[in-house]
Amino acid sequence: MGFIEWCLAHLNYWTITFLMMIESSFIPFPSEVVVPPAAWMAATGQNGLNIYLVVLFATIGAALGAIINYLLARWLGRPLVYAFANSKFGHLCLINEEKVRHAEQYFEKNGAVSTLIGRLIPAVRQLISIPAGLARMKFLPFIFYTSLGAGLWNCILAVIGYSLAQVPGIRTQAQLMEHVNKYSHEIGYSIMAIVVVALLFLYFKKRRSKKNQ
Repeated sequence: MGFIEWCLAHLNYWTITFLMMIESSFIPFPSEVVVPPAAWMAATGQNGLNIYLVVLFATIGAALGAIINYLLARWLGRPLVYAFANSKFGHLCLINEEKVRHAEQYFEKNGAVSTLIGRLIPAVRQLISIPAGLARMKFLPFIFYTSLGAGLWNCILAVIGYSLAQVPGIRTQAQLMEHVNKYSHEIGYSIMAIVVVALLFLYFKKRRSKKNQ
């Protein structure tokens, strides 16, 4: 934990990538404590950070973490994945059988594109790579949808952090996080709006394809 705290106190492109890789893997770690502060630093000219590169490296890190989950699930298989979910270490990672089963059902219902939409849904975001690996989803579509979903999520967080740089009285990361937590419901509303738009797009796309058949 000391090393992670050091990384949070010394945000640069490498630590952003590393922390987001952890966040996207099976280790519980909130992206809200990484991207908004980094975006806020970019807006205030700290650590030489650029807002676009913050989003880019955060997305790279998220993709790397998702790949870890995907490969582990693909290599280990369903019995070992569920055994891990039911283990004490799995519970320490805030993973249990119900969460894995929920993510798997979500993947089965929505197909490959769920790796995109799932990245925007709390409690599914970190785990959606596991059913993709269990289903042996093709790697290139997996990484494409995963990166796109992670990029959208990171853009939302980056806009929040960047915008808060204009709020008077925010001079430290601690003050910033107070505001991020305060506006957490706005983050949820933004995610819900994106998910609804994505689901409507998929619905009308399927409906159009059926008419053309």
